[in-house]
Amino acid sequence: MLWWHVHRRLYDWTLAWAYKPFASLALFVLSFSESIIFPVPPDVLLIPLVLGNRKKWLKYAFLCSLSSVLGAIAAYLIGWLAWPWIDEFVFRWFAWAKLTPEYFAIAQEELGKELSIVFWSVATVGFTPLPFKVINIAAGIVGTGVQNPGRFVAVFLFAATASRSARFFLVAGLIRLFGAKITPFIDKYFNWLSLLFAALLVGGFVVIKYVL
Repeated sequence: MLWWHVHRRLYDWTLAWAYKPFASLALFVLSFSESIIFPVPPDVLLIPLVLGNRKKWLKYAFLCSLSSVLGAIAAYLIGWLAWPWIDEFVFRWFAWAKLTPEYFAIAQEELGKELSIVFWSVATVGFTPLPFKVINIAAGIVGTGVQNPGRFVAVFLFAATASRSARFFLVAGLIRLFGAKITPFIDKYFNWLSLLFAALLVGGFVVIKYVL
């Protein structure tokens, strides 16, 4: 319950920035930090900004997408640079799950080969309400030992850019077309619909790969 009250206060504090002179800068900072650590999604600020000036919906969507991807890169670097300092702690902490250096090396090797898994993992989390910051840092950790780090990073960046842009341009576009009347629908159903859409999309590619 305490967590909920804290989160609600952060939500209200974030929303208040929509009515201040530096709202665009606040959107950039919020979207950037949400990709790393901040718990409130940037949609909270994006929606009222577009409602306030629907002609600028492309600007706000682009700003939100760009800063989110930059934040994803920063989170990736955190995972990449911090792993040498925390690897022993992680292996000890998750020993119960049989996570050992040997298994981790195998996972790195397999993910380096199956870049489609990396793409769909990042893309799914980036488009849905799942914690984007976690997958960004985890990708940085895994990417420390893959066989082809250049391709791994390229796939990560493409997935992050595609998913974040799709999400924010979709939200801003809906507000541009329908105005305030679409806001309750987005608040109530968007997260569930995005999860369903991602599940259907991934499931469709799995069927194509293994059935057809």
